[in-house]
Amino acid sequence: MSADLLFSIFNLAVLPGWLLLLVLPRWKWTLGLVSAGLIPFLLGLCYLVLFLLIGFEGPEDGGFGSLYGVMQLFTAPYAVLIGWIHYLAFDLFIGSWELQDSQRKGIPHWMMVPCLVLTFLLGPVGLVCYLTLRTIRTRSFLIYS
Repeated sequence: MSADLLFSIFNLAVLPGWLLLLVLPRWKWTLGLVSAGLIPFLLGLCYLVLFLLIGFEGPEDGGFGSLYGVMQLFTAPYAVLIGWIHYLAFDLFIGSWELQDSQRKGIPHWMMVPCLVLTFLLGPVGLVCYLTLRTIRTRSFLIYS
């Protein structure tokens, strides 16, 4: 299967999870599919399988020791795909954590929607948005409070 086709499949695979977080945050299956980690787990499993089967095939001077090395690694289509799956899995997992935490803290869902959308689109920006909202609503910055 081509890297382009797999890229499209994985992009579509995360959409049901994000829709559940946005539209049905308290539905019993949302927790099982997203918040308990089933979709992120399956993405991680695919990541592992692709990594083991394909690995990060890139130029010899590619590696994680320098920006140049990382840039060289990600010149190979399957290496980019594996890296993209990494982002998809972690962003969805963080979005599900934000939702669960906001429900425990009594933060209204309508306030969470922008945070979740930003987490979906810009990962860390959504997390910063949520942590800021959480701090304002709970008057505590501690994550485990």
